[in-house]
Amino acid sequence: MLTIRRAADRGHANHGWLKTAHTFSFAHYHDPRHMGFRALRVINDDRVTGGAGFGAHGHRDMEIISYVVDGGLRHRDSMGTGSVIRPGEIQRMSAGTGVRHSEFNASPTEPVRFLQIWILPDRGGHAPGYEQQTIDAAARHNGLALVASPEGGPGAVSLHQDVRLYNSLLDPGAQVTYTPPAGRHTWLQVVNGALTVNGEAVAEGDGVQTSEDDPLVLVGQGEGAEVLVFDLA
Repeated sequence: MLTIRRAADRGHANHGWLKTAHTFSFAHYHDPRHMGFRALRVINDDRVTGGAGFGAHGHRDMEIISYVVDGGLRHRDSMGTGSVIRPGEIQRMSAGTGVRHSEFNASPTEPVRFLQIWILPDRGGHAPGYEQQTIDAAARHNGLALVASPEGGPGAVSLHQDVRLYNSLLDPGAQVTYTPPAGRHTWLQVVNGALTVNGEAVAEGDGVQTSEDDPLVLVGQGEGAEVLVFDLA
């Protein structure tokens, strides 16, 4: 059975410089029915105007993934890391025992859109860490590229949690089948475009949840689709 979380039903906020949509409860948006899914705690779809961003602030005991859709996101943190994250890349910051960071639009004029994803770690007290990888473009084109896992590896950041994250770019009419491992749970987030999942039509901002191990057949619609697939314990 598929449960669909429609984009329009998410929490929304417009701060002028930031327009955001919250798949799960976050900040001033609170819905006890949507507090996360398994270890997946936050999916925020953020759009930030040119030159703006999130000033230095602190986190602890959270695995934070940034996935840039359009534009560039400039990252700085108290570990001494500084980088710009762009489409086709994946970034992970382990907040661990405590870290401060800032995230700003890398362009003074053009907007940036990115997904901010929080995953609960397997335990508290990990050392803070940072990792950024270039996603395997061939693997994700009409396929499923592994972009995050406990082991990490080429094209994939490592996580302190039993979660695997896949990325796919589907052409119109292209089909990919994802078979969840037995006993696992799946969350699919539509980043861009439109597709069907086992015949159910979904589009940008929609989320699909299942705790069954039946195959999920993804078929690109319209101009195609960009999706993230979370495999969760």
